[in-house]
Amino acid sequence: MADKFYRLHGSRMKTRPEHTVWAMRSDQLVACLCLQPMAHGQWLTSLFVDPRMRRQGLAGHLLENACASVTGPIWLFCQPGLEQLYRSHGFAHCPSLPESLASKLKRYQRSKDLVPMWLDN
Repeated sequence: MADKFYRLHGSRMKTRPEHTVWAMRSDQLVACLCLQPMAHGQWLTSLFVDPRMRRQGLAGHLLENACASVTGPIWLFCQPGLEQLYRSHGFAHCPSLPESLASKLKRYQRSKDLVPMWLDN
C-alpha cells in the first residue's frame, strides 16, 4: 500500500521487507515513513507527505509516533531544505555514522545533496 502511495506521487521511495512502515490516512494514505533496523538503532527512510496535505503537521505527527516506538539512535539523510523540520523534532547534525550508513551516504551524495542527522533516542 505504501509503495502504491509513493508511486502515485512520482516518488522513487520504496518499502523493503525489513522496514516497519508508518502511515497516516484519511480516506486514503496521506503520509508514510519507514524505519529500518540498523547498527543498534534505526534508519528512518522514505518520509513522504501528499503534497496537497503538507504544512498541516502530518510529518511531525508521524515522526513523533514512529520515534517513540523504538529505543536507540535513529539516523536519517535529508535534503538541506528539510533539516529544520527534523531539528524541530529533536534531530541534530550527525558527527559520525555507523559504517553501513556512512557508505550509503557517500554513495548517495554522488548525485544528491544530503544532510546526515540523528536522534539519540
